[in-house]
Amino acid sequence: MPVHCFAGHPNLSRLCGLYAKGLTILTDVFSEGAAWMRGRIIPIGEACIPITDWGLTHCDITYDVVPVWNGGMFRLPAYLDRFEASMAALHLDPDMTRDAIQSALIQMVAASGLRNSYVAMVCSRGTPTIAGSRDPRHCRNHFYAWCVPYVQVISPEVVAKGASACIAQTVQRIPDGSVDPIVKNYHWGDFTKGLFEAKDAGFETVILTDADGNITEGPGFNVFAIKHGKLLTSGHGVLSGITRRTVLEIATQLGLQVDIRPLPQTVLLDADEVFISSSAGGVIPIVKVNETVFAGGVCGPATQSIHQSYWDWMAAPAYRTDIIYNN
Repeated sequence: MPVHCFAGHPNLSRLCGLYAKGLTILTDVFSEGAAWMRGRIIPIGEACIPITDWGLTHCDITYDVVPVWNGGMFRLPAYLDRFEASMAALHLDPDMTRDAIQSALIQMVAASGLRNSYVAMVCSRGTPTIAGSRDPRHCRNHFYAWCVPYVQVISPEVVAKGASACIAQTVQRIPDGSVDPIVKNYHWGDFTKGLFEAKDAGFETVILTDADGNITEGPGFNVFAIKHGKLLTSGHGVLSGITRRTVLEIATQLGLQVDIRPLPQTVLLDADEVFISSSAGGVIPIVKVNETVFAGGVCGPATQSIHQSYWDWMAAPAYRTDIIYNN
């Protein structure tokens, strides 16, 4: 690894010495993950932002997450497209080109040694350059990134036993007229309240509705229903997930009719199968929502086909940006 990546690191002399001897240093230094900040690659435990950064104090920030599987980033151009669109929507400009952002992500993952990883790219409003200013134009926006071992929104152990979700009764999704779900964000107040409701009631996760009672999404995932060979999913109040897009493309390839429209709770609960999609786990069957059990409490056949196709696509060269690791 280029030594300049560790510039300013408190253990620089030790790292340089180990590097010069040709020893593997990545396992212990980056075992929990890595971060790219201000041109440096550092252990994730050392990454930080100022406590006055509006990304922290105002949640004035956007991000995106690209999965790495078996040493390759999946659909990286699509994730970069969405990240750029989110920055534009929030008037954020980190003064970095798309190529520079992509290079930072690839260098960071390569340095981490993580072959299966959850990789976040972030742009924050930053700290005002004029003390006390409330004008967002006075903030210096900045980019950073981080990666950790691959994350799953629901653990494989829970999925194997049968994952469940409840439809929240105590909270609704933030209206899309207030916080645009198309722009990936950290506004999780509604999701967190819903998760407490779900966990307290013995469910693994939660699904939120809009003010009209239609299904929207859950914390970190999109929701799908399958009924009589038709794939149903909401077209509003939801993030346009890259995994969601992949699912829709796979469904069409498999011959399923796709219907994107408002999804009432009654329609979801009357489905043959229900599943969720996320960059953190792919296609995940939900066998129980509230007290309704789907497909006999196991992963249904259509969901299984989409799940398998998703992992086939993850391995397909056409969708991968392979990473050249340093060890």
